[in-house]
Amino acid sequence: GKKAKDIAEIEKKVIEAFEVFDHECNKTVDVREIGSVVRSLGCYPTEAELQELLAEVEEEEPTGYIHLEKFLPVMTRVLLERSYQPIPEDVLLHAFEALDENKCGYLTKEELVKYMTEEGEPFTQEEMEDMLSAALEPETNTVCYKDYITLMIVDDV
Repeated sequence: GKKAKDIAEIEKKVIEAFEVFDHECNKTVDVREIGSVVRSLGCYPTEAELQELLAEVEEEEPTGYIHLEKFLPVMTRVLLERSYQPIPEDVLLHAFEALDENKCGYLTKEELVKYMTEEGEPFTQEEMEDMLSAALEPETNTVCYKDYITLMIVDDV
C-alpha cells in the first residue's frame, strides 16, 4: 500500500491544481474546467473517462460546479492507481513524426490544429489552445514537438 505521506503529497498536488482553476476562491471549479485540472495533474483521460469521473464528483443536483471535497478523494485515487496512463513518449513522438512529412522536427500551428481536431479523439478548442500555448514558438508559429513531448511527459511522482 501507499504510505500516508505519499497520499498527503498527492492530495496537496490535487488541491494546488484545483485552486488554479478556482477563480472564486470558494473551493469550487466550473465543471467545464475539470478536464483542465485533471490534465494539469498529468492525467490524460479520454472524453468517456472524463465523463465517468465527473459523474462521480458531481452533486446529486448538478450545479455546474464541482466541489473540492468531492473531487479530492476521487482524483487522489485516480493518481494513486494511475488510472489514466499518460501516453508513452515513443508513441507520441511517433505520431508527431508521422505528421512531420519533411522530417524537420517541428510542425506548424495549422498542421497541428488540423491534425488534432480531425484525428481520433477530437480536442476541444480550449484544449488545443492549452496545448499550443505550451508548445508554440511565437516567433515562428511552429511547434517543436520534441520539446513539447518532454513537457507533456510528467515525471513520476
